[in-house]
Amino acid sequence: MAAEKEKKKNPYTRYIRIFWILLFLPPVCLVILVSSVALFADLPSTSDLTNPKTNLASEVVSCDMKTLGKYYSENRVNVRYKDLDTTLVAALVATEDARFYDHSGIDGRGLLRVFTRTIIGGEESSGGGSTLSQQLAKMLFPREKHHSKWSMLKRKIKEWIIALKLERQYTKEEILTMYLNKFDFLNQAVGIKSAAQIYFNTTPDSLKIEQSAMLIGMAKNPSLFNPIRHMDTTLMRRNVVMFQMVKYKYLSKDKYESLKAKPIKLCFHPEDHNEGTATYFREYLRDRFLKKWCSENLNPATGKNYDIYRDGLKVYTTIDSRMQKYAEEAVTEHMTFLQGEFNKLKKKNWPFSWKVTKE
Repeated sequence: MAAEKEKKKNPYTRYIRIFWILLFLPPVCLVILVSSVALFADLPSTSDLTNPKTNLASEVVSCDMKTLGKYYSENRVNVRYKDLDTTLVAALVATEDARFYDHSGIDGRGLLRVFTRTIIGGEESSGGGSTLSQQLAKMLFPREKHHSKWSMLKRKIKEWIIALKLERQYTKEEILTMYLNKFDFLNQAVGIKSAAQIYFNTTPDSLKIEQSAMLIGMAKNPSLFNPIRHMDTTLMRRNVVMFQMVKYKYLSKDKYESLKAKPIKLCFHPEDHNEGTATYFREYLRDRFLKKWCSENLNPATGKNYDIYRDGLKVYTTIDSRMQKYAEEAVTEHMTFLQGEFNKLKKKNWPFSWKVTKE
């Protein structure tokens, strides 16, 4: 009887309980999931976070401090935060993580979107609202292929944990710099220094607003927004980036209106081992000197022999880049015809010297 009276007095008790259960169950489950992944998953160590593995190009430097060329597996040369143009940083934050300076690695609003769209809705293309710290975590420690929603969720939680650790380990400025140094802008432009040089023949601290916006626009999908292959889509994306800069007060509306009408003007200058100044000298240097030097010296950071393609060496030479340029121009001007003259001779064993034997 008493129970029936209580039921009559509080007809909504059951619904209230269900409401509170539904309210607290998701965060409780999330805490359990995160704790489980943190305890049992294979996460990078403090040493891995302090010294993330990055392939750096070795540079051959002239006596007047110009880069003659590089040896690399990835064409990346790191820069410091002070070497980045302020508009480049503003474009990155406005487009990829507007609340970057207000969170500690995880954005609550983006997290809500993960559950509503990615986990529940199964939309992998929704992006999950990753912060810059999470994107950096993914670049430093790439994802393995996942085949289920559970493995995808597990990987996402690992990225949250790594992002939180990165935020504790580094300043906001260092995270931004690491992100720009790590990102692959395609066409052998790995990192912002190579990207500025290859696409615009300039340095990261001298990029114009529209140039910064184009490069940051590539972060969403470098293949789709590749200016060499898809100029129209790249232009639209560049203008979206500048609009985001207006939205978050990094750029005035008047300036945006004048800039968005400009076409993209590339100064595309691809880099490889056969391009640049003093190519023969650089090959001689690599083959006759650096091979031997690397085999006889250990990199204290790795305990292994130096690798000229990955360890970011600076090789200083006595060549003056200006005199080398003049010399190469003179060769092009005065000696190009000699091959044609030689071809006319058609001597024995041509095109080789007629003095060599067939053996």
